[in-house]
Amino acid sequence: MSTLSETLEQSLEVVADRAGDPTEAVYRRLFARWPEFEPLFARDTTGAVRGEMLTKTLEIVLDLAGPNAYAANFISCEIVNHDGVGVPREVFPRFFEVTADAFAELAGPDWTPEFRAAWEEILGRINAVTAAVAATA
Repeated sequence: MSTLSETLEQSLEVVADRAGDPTEAVYRRLFARWPEFEPLFARDTTGAVRGEMLTKTLEIVLDLAGPNAYAANFISCEIVNHDGVGVPREVFPRFFEVTADAFAELAGPDWTPEFRAAWEEILGRINAVTAAVAATA
């Protein structure tokens, strides 16, 4: 039986094998759901900021699934940072959900029930961190 971290890593490998870089698919899904956020990326003409944001998202997911050496604190800080650019606190964790949904779509039939369950578990942890931040605000 795989650990949560191992299962999440396997899901990332499947996405990479099937689709390569998932950044465009993730942001396409984000902007379809919240078109008002696309202007926040107007200066990201090369996609570097989007790629970095997705990379940090995946680092957070894996850390939160494992040692949680910094993930909860990083999420807390980024909620405040994003609030400053107009991303409401209640919307902030939705990026993680959009990422999971995009990955499931990209993986297609290779997205297993184990992958789905692992992502649901990590999304629950992210929502718990977000709720804790909201409670202190």
